[in-house]
Amino acid sequence: MANIKSALKRVRQTVKRTARNKDAKSRMRTFSKKVLQAVESGDINAAQAALREAVSVVAVSARKGVIHSNQAARRMRRLNARVKQLATASAPS
Repeated sequence: MANIKSALKRVRQTVKRTARNKDAKSRMRTFSKKVLQAVESGDINAAQAALREAVSVVAVSARKGVIHSNQAARRMRRLNARVKQLATASAPS
């Protein structure tokens, strides 16, 4: 364990920051799972509503530095593709 005052402070800051990032990532995963569950059930409206919420949560995580902006874009693109695939598959021909 650190003995220097500034090092002790850095340890405290790291613990707080780690907890905050962990919560943000968990929230992000939860909202992503909601989208995937709605897609699996085949409910287009629920999937689109869940997608809007998930995109917002992912964007906030990127803006706050929890994840890289490219990772956020990739996550949003993949979720959007799944919802779009559901919409086109169930659209009348």
